[in-house]
Amino acid sequence: MSGDSGAEIAVLLVEDEPDLREVLAEYLEREIERFVVRTAADATEGEAIFAETGVDCIIADYDMPDLTGIDFLETVRASHPDLPFILYTGKGSEAVASEAVKAGVTDYFVKGTGTEQYGRLANRIENAVESYRATEQLAAAE
Repeated sequence: MSGDSGAEIAVLLVEDEPDLREVLAEYLEREIERFVVRTAADATEGEAIFAETGVDCIIADYDMPDLTGIDFLETVRASHPDLPFILYTGKGSEAVASEAVKAGVTDYFVKGTGTEQYGRLANRIENAVESYRATEQLAAAE
């Protein structure tokens, strides 16, 4: 996990819908070649993967069977307050967005139709990780 703009970006995708999880992971890796996407079917599995491997960014659905994406965000924020975390949700409401912002989400992305949304999501991931890495490098240099 270096600050090099060509460095690999490890992404954890937490999505309970199997078809969407597979398509999104595949598309993200195709959209930006340096992405390596690991997937989890729910927040509990996501927490286990996050605990055992390093990731540069987490994308999580809001509405999952065990915990919400915001519950997962709060768990991540307890140990990694600045790690890029994108809430990727089909429940695009002002209340959910407000709750996500209060919990410290990096970005909030409402699921849409068509594959062009995946390109926008990939760009947001890349920008969030680059910003995070630059901040980390600056802090280390000081």
